[in-house]
Amino acid sequence: MNKIIFTEEFCQPENLHPFTLTRQLQDIRVGILTIREKWEKMLGLPSFDRKEDDYKDLERSVSMADAAADGGYCLLIHGNVLPTPDLIKAVKKLKNGELITVNGSAGIVFRFTKKEILEKHQIRVKRAVPFKGPVDTICFPWDITHLNDKAIRQDFTLLTKKRRSQRIPSSNKVTNRSAIFIEKGAKVSHCIINASTGPVYIGRNAELMDGSMIRGPFAIGEKACLKMGAKVYGATTIGPSCVAGGEIKNSVMFGFSNKAHDGYLGDSVIGEWCNMGAGTTNSNLKNNAGMVRVWTPKGALHAGNKCGVMMGDYSRTAINTSINTGTVIGVSCNVFGSGLTPKYIPSFSWGSDGVDRYDIEKAMVDIEGWKQLKGHSVTSAEKSILHYIFKHF
Repeated sequence: MNKIIFTEEFCQPENLHPFTLTRQLQDIRVGILTIREKWEKMLGLPSFDRKEDDYKDLERSVSMADAAADGGYCLLIHGNVLPTPDLIKAVKKLKNGELITVNGSAGIVFRFTKKEILEKHQIRVKRAVPFKGPVDTICFPWDITHLNDKAIRQDFTLLTKKRRSQRIPSSNKVTNRSAIFIEKGAKVSHCIINASTGPVYIGRNAELMDGSMIRGPFAIGEKACLKMGAKVYGATTIGPSCVAGGEIKNSVMFGFSNKAHDGYLGDSVIGEWCNMGAGTTNSNLKNNAGMVRVWTPKGALHAGNKCGVMMGDYSRTAINTSINTGTVIGVSCNVFGSGLTPKYIPSFSWGSDGVDRYDIEKAMVDIEGWKQLKGHSVTSAEKSILHYIFKHF
């Protein structure tokens, strides 16, 4: 069977904490789809993850030798690379043992069979094929918002090509109707949708409640909900089963998270299973309009002059939380306190100062409660990953 094997090697996934603490790089959502879903759909192949011998090796993790054992070819792809039509064309032309390189040296896609495997972690490269077109990669969390406009447009074309949208109900006020696509089962009524600035994609069984105002590019995933009177500016992605409301601009919610009430979310990335209490608002611009410095494991780096909050999975804020410009919130934090939050809140923090730790067993009970609200439960894999993060980060 021919297949895709994603790898994080050479991609420095630690630079994308807190999001890569709980997921592989390729499972980051940017645009409408995750990076994995983009490659699978554009190549028409199933995907697996290369075993990296770490705590994120799960059911779909395979060694290169095992992946190639059934006689098909494998495409070893860097997990942080966003596919484009031109790059896909180049990948489809690869022969066994050939590697696509960019910028003269960096390899991003390699095609191999069991004949090219020399050792457990070594493959014979017969020929390097330079790719001269642009290649977008997700290297830091803020890259997700910087690339979301382009990614929504590309995914919209990919998902809607040769397909017909469901009818747009007459109660809505729309501009550029041809750039609006509604999947089956979606409910959209009494909304204002302006697609003149970018496409608008409404996923299967999603709901846009009365009075929602949307300016594209915009995407809302399957079973997600936009609350009454929401104001959304592009480029914004509301992931599957999310609930969103208030004012949102140029932000990405991965999935299963809630920002259901008034408050501002701008130039931000929200992981899965998060909840933002009513009135929670983030700053995305310093009051001197200067460059925003954002925490990374290797030190603070400039993220441009606009950057909001980067919130890891399973984290929550109390009502009326005021989040500082360029704040990083780790995994499974319970954020509360007066005044602006610190710029960095470590994983499993109880409160915003990072001094008190969330008891791991209480955290598990609370996460289970939040997941049950959406008809899910904590899996054994999630428990394993969370316990590892608690002990080592």
